[in-house]
Formats: sequence, C-alpha cells, structure tokens
Amino acid sequence: MKKIAILGSTGSIGTQTLDVVAANPERLEVVALAAHRNDVLLEAQIRKFHPVVAALSDEEAALRLRQRYDGPTEILSGPEGVMAVATCSEADTVVGAMVGYAGLKPTLAAIDAGKDIALANKETLVAAGSLVMEAIHKKGVHLTPVDSEHSAIFQSLQGNQHKDLKRILLTASGGPFRGKSREELEHVTVEQCLHHPTWTMGTKVTIDSSTLANKGLEVIEAHWLFDAPYEKIVPIIHPQSIVHSLVEYSDGAVIAQLGVADMKLPIQYALSYPDRWPVAFDQLDLVQCGALTFFAPDTDVFRALPLAMGAGKAGGILPCVFNAANEVAVASFLQGKLTFLGIADLIEKVLEATPNTPVDSYETIVEADRKARQRAETLVRQAQ
Repeated sequence: MKKIAILGSTGSIGTQTLDVVAANPERLEVVALAAHRNDVLLEAQIRKFHPVVAALSDEEAALRLRQRYDGPTEILSGPEGVMAVATCSEADTVVGAMVGYAGLKPTLAAIDAGKDIALANKETLVAAGSLVMEAIHKKGVHLTPVDSEHSAIFQSLQGNQHKDLKRILLTASGGPFRGKSREELEHVTVEQCLHHPTWTMGTKVTIDSSTLANKGLEVIEAHWLFDAPYEKIVPIIHPQSIVHSLVEYSDGAVIAQLGVADMKLPIQYALSYPDRWPVAFDQLDLVQCGALTFFAPDTDVFRALPLAMGAGKAGGILPCVFNAANEVAVASFLQGKLTFLGIADLIEKVLEATPNTPVDSYETIVEADRKARQRAETLVRQAQ
C-alpha cells in the first residue's frame, strides 16, 4: 500500500489523481490533501478518502471548512498548512500538482522530508531545476514525472543507455490556434484560448498551451529530468495528441509511448513505477484514431516557445524569470489587461531587462522571482 499526499488536490491533476486512487484502493491510500481555496470540493474529497490531514492555503476558505466539518481529519490553513501536508509523516509519496511557482517551496520541503515525488508541477523544475535535482540526489528519493510528455519520455528511456540518446522529440498539440498568423491572433479572446482541441486542463495550463509557453516550460523540465542538453530536445507539433513523446537513439531507432489524451495513465504510472497496474481507464484504438501527423512549430508566431528555450539555454536565473513573467502575463490576459500576443511581448521585455546571475541558493530564486514579477506588473500598468 503506497500512502500519498496530494498538493493541489482540487485542481485538474489533483482530482484525476484521486480518480486513480479510487480505481486502485488496494494499492493506494490518501493520507494528506492540500488545496488553495476550493473548500467545498476539498470537503467532499476529505469525506470520501479520509486523509489524516488536509489544508487550504486560503485562510478564509479554511475557516469555512472548519465551521462545517467535524470529522477526524485535521484541517490546517495557510502556507504552514500546505507545508504540513507536504511533509506529512504518514506519506511516502507526494504528488506535486499545485499550479505555478507556488509549488516550489512545498516540493523542496517534501524532498527534504525524504518523500518520493510524483511531479506534475513543471514550474518547480523550471524555476529551480538545479536546486531540486541536487536535493533529490542528496536525499536519495525518487522523482517520477506526471506530465504526459515527460511520462512518455521516461517510459521510452526504460531499458536503454543514456549515452545512446540522440534526441528527445517532445510533442505538442499546437493548442487551439495552430496554423494561425499573428494577424489572426491579434484579437483572440480568453474563451477561444480555453477551447483546447484535445486536452481538458486547468485555466493556466490551457492558456500556456495556446501560446506554446507550456511547451517551452516542458523543454526546460525535460532538460532537468533527463539530463539532456537543450540541443537534443526538439518540440514537434502533433495535433492528434496520441503520441505523447518520442526518444530517438544513436542507431536511428525511435521509441514512443502512445495513448488516449487522458492524464490518468501517466498519473497511475508515476505512482506504480516500476510496476504496471491493470488498465482502469480508456484505452487507445489505433484503427479508430486514424492518421497521425507531425510538423515543426511556428516559432515566429508562437514566440513564447523560443523565448523559453533561450532562457533555458542561458541558465542561471533566466528560466525562473521566464516563468514569473509568464505567470504575470497570463493573469493579466485573463483580467483583460493584456492581449494574447502581449503575453510573449511582456515575457521578452522582462527577460531583456534582467541581468542574468547564477543560482547558488533558494534565496536567489525567491529574489529573482520577486523582481521579475515586479518588472512585469510595472510594464502591464504602463501599457494601460
């Protein structure tokens, strides 16, 4: 029985992780849950899975939950409550499913507490990849990827030697605007961005998918997860979202993992590895899915992708700066303060205004994130 804590239990990955738990009651037990402010859904999760402890980072939401709930689960609040879930003594594995930079600190705390990590929060590795991987190796814990693309790469690497790796082919659906020109994207709306053709995801990830910033974040994540130079990580557009990524080897062999566009399989594999559990979810029918196509991304239109890759190659604090600027840009776009094309423009301006420095401590990352957000927010205000 694997005992898990979930950071971000009310989000898209968190709720699907609980679906995986429900499908494997003899293998998985939930002992701790953390969420931001959705106290109603968290209460339902508590009543169904009976964790030892649960937390809401929003103090008012936690108060509402305490007023309604009188069961045995301990209800905590604020950042301290989330940290308590991340380091819960009963858990042996922590699922990192919080959205954005907010997931970094609790993930580092979980690693320090000796927990294995099933990581869906790509921003953790983008902002502080060197610190996270150093902590993983120091503590001797396991890190398994939850993102469908990184799970596919992880699976395609099994049984092969790292020295034989030629290229990682990181697939992207292309989002709702693939094939569009910059002129056609000048006036797109939030609603259009959120209409993803193949995946059902949270708001932030869906917007990132529409700009291809998400794929840029995943390139940086792949660099850290698989110890691969950026020159060997190649994003390719695959509209059908059936081939979740591929690995090419020095002898020309290309190995891929295929499946339906459903996060439950990579979530389950991250929790079952090195075992494979019997299928409990939708299965792929190759005859029914039809033709599979691939083509290069349009980096002139979707500029967030090359900006992310450039930041990754530069290293230092710039990946953290990219992530912070992107988070501010997406929030501003959702609030109507920034246009769709303005997201990449804002990221570029913040990157250009930031002198790069090495990452030598967690405090370096915190300060880089703070300054990047401050710059981005100032630029948004000036543009209005």
